[in-house]
Amino acid sequence: MKIKITADSTCDLSPELVEKYNVGIMPLHVSLGEEDYLDGVTIQPQAIYEYYAANKVLPKSGCRTEEEYYNFFKGLLDEGYDAVIHYDISAEMSGSYQNAAAACKRLDGVYVVDSRNLSTGTGLLVLDACDMAAAGMAAEEIVKRSQKRAAAVQASFIIDKLEFLYRGGRCSSLVYLGANLLHINPCIFVRNGEMGVGSKPIGKYIRCVDKYVAEIKKTYTNPDKKRVFVTHTKMDDGIAEHVVETVKSWGIFDEVLETTAGCTVTTHCGSNTIGVLFINDGGKVD
Repeated sequence: MKIKITADSTCDLSPELVEKYNVGIMPLHVSLGEEDYLDGVTIQPQAIYEYYAANKVLPKSGCRTEEEYYNFFKGLLDEGYDAVIHYDISAEMSGSYQNAAAACKRLDGVYVVDSRNLSTGTGLLVLDACDMAAAGMAAEEIVKRSQKRAAAVQASFIIDKLEFLYRGGRCSSLVYLGANLLHINPCIFVRNGEMGVGSKPIGKYIRCVDKYVAEIKKTYTNPDKKRVFVTHTKMDDGIAEHVVETVKSWGIFDEVLETTAGCTVTTHCGSNTIGVLFINDGGKVD
């Protein structure tokens, strides 16, 4: 059975991984003022920083329509694929899943999975699906296993400044000012398909990053050892490399994959945002 694995652009897989695993990417819309772009195709995160610096206005992200998804899926079936399995950002965070699910009902052999995550939290499920497809697993079984594993994805980030969250209406002015005054660097975790605040380390950012990384290792003790992502936005020199080397030093994971976050995480969190993401189920699915 010839299966195509696809995802929306919020999965934050690097171009190298997209090519290696032959993942089809559906870019979401990003609007800067009156101009509309496609995430990762006609706009990159650097443009968001530049636009914000000039205008103090954040871009708006937009879903692909049901018809756009239909044409995307149908095009792949017309290429000769027997099945298409598509992974979307959590339905609680975007309407993309609903539009993709509506489109798949109009086609045989298309499956849409709500990743219950964002960024490489989704990307982990995508690469896992690619592994299963390469092993000859049927599409229905891949979907079933992905849905079970979604709840075990450990997706989190630590944020340096709350400015983008504040400008985007995702935190109050009181929280924003308090975090700046006290040098609080909040950790954002995905739980039940939604983003929420976890621990709030205080102090210099690099020390808070170390606290966050240590907390991840201590808290999640049953990881799937196949792979882990270190995903980040634009970082101050040396921080991303430091986190990658720290995670490698644990000696737990077969692959430590570093990726740069795309426009969605950039728009929500801004620069100096970094996360360690993996599946915390020991690699076993009942």
